[in-house]
Amino acid sequence: MAEDVDWTVEGTHPLAGRYHSKAEFLAVTFSRLKGVLVGSARLEVQHLLGECSMKRISVPLFVAAACIGGSMPFAAPGVDEAASPIFGVEIPPGYRDWGVISVAHEAGNNNDLRVILGNDVAIKAYREGKLPYPDGTMIARLAWSYVPSEENNKVFGRAQSFVAGSPINLQLSVKDSRKYASTGGWGFGQFKDGKPADEAVHKTCFPCHEPAKARDFVYTRYSPSP
Repeated sequence: MAEDVDWTVEGTHPLAGRYHSKAEFLAVTFSRLKGVLVGSARLEVQHLLGECSMKRISVPLFVAAACIGGSMPFAAPGVDEAASPIFGVEIPPGYRDWGVISVAHEAGNNNDLRVILGNDVAIKAYREGKLPYPDGTMIARLAWSYVPSEENNKVFGRAQSFVAGSPINLQLSVKDSRKYASTGGWGFGQFKDGKPADEAVHKTCFPCHEPAKARDFVYTRYSPSP
């Protein structure tokens, strides 16, 4: 199986969702299963269902494993405390290793420093100037408080250095044109300490992005290397 295979696990159970690489699929699914499994687990491909074009293949998987209590106690369908309300977006593993799209400083009430990261799909689209962004694009915005650095200022001999202070939050934008058709093809998530913000916050996400419709609802422009 290719490392960059795009997986979609259908359904409303906790493993359902879209995964953009074999590594992401294995990391996320087994991290959720390990709490209910006794020993190891093995995924078995039982058969393939492909369209004539072979652009889409369904792969029913059978999980061979023993579970605590003899069953797999999943949460109720559609309920996942780690996912954002409305959109069901979760923090993807390894996102801190993504490529840098740009950085910014927001003044005013925000007064923060922020870096915008993108997964491989996002970085490729940015560099090629591709619009709309393809499905599988994931963009992360990390924000910290904007604070002076006394340590650096001692070196410079004057107050001129500012650095990232305490973390504020993480925002995610995930492109899936079918799943999020009603919000321009994008799903959103805002997190603090690994926990999603409430539904009221997430109701403001798409309206905030609507003014950037001409750029596929994305504000950040790519900053080229120096």
